[in-house]
Amino acid sequence: MHPRRLLAILLALVCAGCGPKVDLTKGLQITDVSTGWRDVGIVDGLNKIVPTISFSLKNASGQMLSALDVNVNFYQGAEDKIWGDATAKDAGGSGGLAAGATSKMLTFDSSKGYTGTETRAEMLQNSHFVDARAQVAAKYGNTQWVRIGEYPISRQLITK
Repeated sequence: MHPRRLLAILLALVCAGCGPKVDLTKGLQITDVSTGWRDVGIVDGLNKIVPTISFSLKNASGQMLSALDVNVNFYQGAEDKIWGDATAKDAGGSGGLAAGATSKMLTFDSSKGYTGTETRAEMLQNSHFVDARAQVAAKYGNTQWVRIGEYPISRQLITK
């Protein structure tokens, strides 16, 4: 194959994913948000609940978002220290999230939560219970993580 033709093919392949960068704070929308405390059963002899958030992502940009990853950090009350986290690779599907498309419902459970001898419902009503919040970040391709939303975790028990 002629070197110029080979170079043209290589440039076409490299630039196939090129295009203007998408500002995910505007180009990616979080929809159908649901939060609560998931019953994860008995751990070390104690009842355990963890904060959880479910949502879909809508690509409001005019570009394909390939290799779309989502990270959710969970925080206790007003604390700035991450309490728990969860990540989803290829959140838009293996082919990415097409312009105008909406992802399947994504669910993220914190890696940390509360344990106790009380029932799960009683745990949510305990006077020492501290509410939580979820901070959602996303990235696509080789871009940097961008915060796209923050949601309080509802004091409701989710059993499934």
